Amino acid sequence: MAKQNIAEQLVDILARAGVRRLYGVVGDSLNPVVDAVRRNPAIDWIHVRHEETAAFAAGAEAQITGRLAACAGSCGPGNLHLVNGLYDAHRSMAPVLALASHIPSSEIGLGYFQETHPDRLFRECSHYSELISSPKQMPRLLHTAIQNAVGRGGVSVVSLPGDIADQPAPGKAAQTALVTTRPTVRPGDAEIDALVAMIDAADKVTLFCGSGTAGAHAEVMEFAGKIKSPVGHALRGKEWIQYDNPYDVGMSGLLGYGAAYEATHECDLLLLLGTDFPYSAFLPDDVRIAQVDVRPEHLGRRSRLDLAVWGDVRETLRCLIPRVRAKENRRFLDRMLKKHADALEGVVKAYTRRVEKHVPIHPEYVAAVLDELADEDAVFTVDTGMCNVWAARYLTPNGRRRVIGSFSHGSMANALPMAIGAQFTDRRRQVVSMSGDGGFAMLMGDFLTLVQHDLPVKVVLFNNSSLGMVELEMLVAGLPSYGTANKNPDFAAVARACGAHGVRVEKPKQLAGALKDAFRHKGPALVDVVTDPNALSIPPKISAEMVTGFALSASKIVLDGGVGRMLQMARSNLRNVPRP
Repeated sequence: MAKQNIAEQLVDILARAGVRRLYGVVGDSLNPVVDAVRRNPAIDWIHVRHEETAAFAAGAEAQITGRLAACAGSCGPGNLHLVNGLYDAHRSMAPVLALASHIPSSEIGLGYFQETHPDRLFRECSHYSELISSPKQMPRLLHTAIQNAVGRGGVSVVSLPGDIADQPAPGKAAQTALVTTRPTVRPGDAEIDALVAMIDAADKVTLFCGSGTAGAHAEVMEFAGKIKSPVGHALRGKEWIQYDNPYDVGMSGLLGYGAAYEATHECDLLLLLGTDFPYSAFLPDDVRIAQVDVRPEHLGRRSRLDLAVWGDVRETLRCLIPRVRAKENRRFLDRMLKKHADALEGVVKAYTRRVEKHVPIHPEYVAAVLDELADEDAVFTVDTGMCNVWAARYLTPNGRRRVIGSFSHGSMANALPMAIGAQFTDRRRQVVSMSGDGGFAMLMGDFLTLVQHDLPVKVVLFNNSSLGMVELEMLVAGLPSYGTANKNPDFAAVARACGAHGVRVEKPKQLAGALKDAFRHKGPALVDVVTDPNALSIPPKISAEMVTGFALSASKIVLDGGVGRMLQMARSNLRNVPRP
């Protein structure tokens, strides 16, 4: 049997670590690796049109599956294109291994053609970034990179010169055990004791939940019921905590709604559960705060803490539930539930007035219809900007749907490439890219990737011919909008020219039929919906400082708009409030 080269050894190890695809664009320094993938039935090479797409797709796959995913870029400009998607994956705690191919090892440091130093360049967006400068470093260096990506949750980067990739491996790789899942972390007894004492001493407790509550829905609900606590969430916590939640008071932050802001400010004790919520101006500074997080570096970096608890949310709650005293007084909870329902009642009419006649189409209406027609286990990928608003307010979580976006890194153009990675995990599952026209146009070339691989992604394009969120930022800052207008083509015609299903919608009565046709179509489809660029109105009390400083409750400062089916849930929860 022929001896393995380094590239073949690398691909074998990735396959053993659970990697099923390697997203990238071929290039000469990558040729040994791509050829090794070609000959290895356990891994597929996914040819994309831009390396940024490769990194976003790998990050999305990792978020959907919870397994290690991988991407690759050729030397110099090729791997530099990975950086934005890797930043997003790293900040989303998605386990991704990036292979940064490098120039010939003998030329490093001599200003060679396409020379960069990827082992240095990617350090800020990775837990581990190292150069393989000798075949003898394999496979230990790659094992270390995998352990960092999976064990710490984030990106590892391996830089590999093309000539070393083609050299013989020094020997058969030892079958070293690889980390493929993360453990749960139980807090120490002292922290549990202190947290129990704080909860028992407080009359009014509010839970504010982030993505760290994934897998802990049942525990959060049981805990909230026992201590009669309202439950708010950050955007990344929405999909994990909002559904089947009789204690829901909405979302805080600039895109928020409901009574989450009030609940976090009017309590005696605020418990931050698995959230690295970045907008500290939305957090109170005059109530006691305890934070639970599996990442100790998150503890206390957004707000002053009275207690920091290092641990997994589910394990922490399992320790707390049998120990805390049940609270009988639910006046605070009931008052917040009523505030929440009243707040949603006040904005729900924003998209219901004359929507079937309003041209251009209200984007709220598009999101509401999409939410109703999409599958119960659909994956939504969401562009940064106004699509974040529509996803936050109109997509209804149910425990099976997924909603992913660039919620921590905030990059444009993420939705389409994320949809690629999500769809590769399961071609039978419905994947919907909620794209803005600005974000879609930025990486539009990878719509061809959908066609090339016959991926049945459905792109729903909110086309208002502008960079809507940027216009809003300018408006509230007292500046005239400038440089935000997009002169767009007929995107549906572009989709058809690419070989996909494409339809343009300009009237509300066409919308439902167009979406149904797209969902029934077997392959990739694009629905280009012309939406109203002036759909968002700003309440008169807003000042520039309120928005740019993220200083007040979303219910007071954010855009006036509807809230979709969340009002129904709020009304249902309110009906469960005991009457005297």
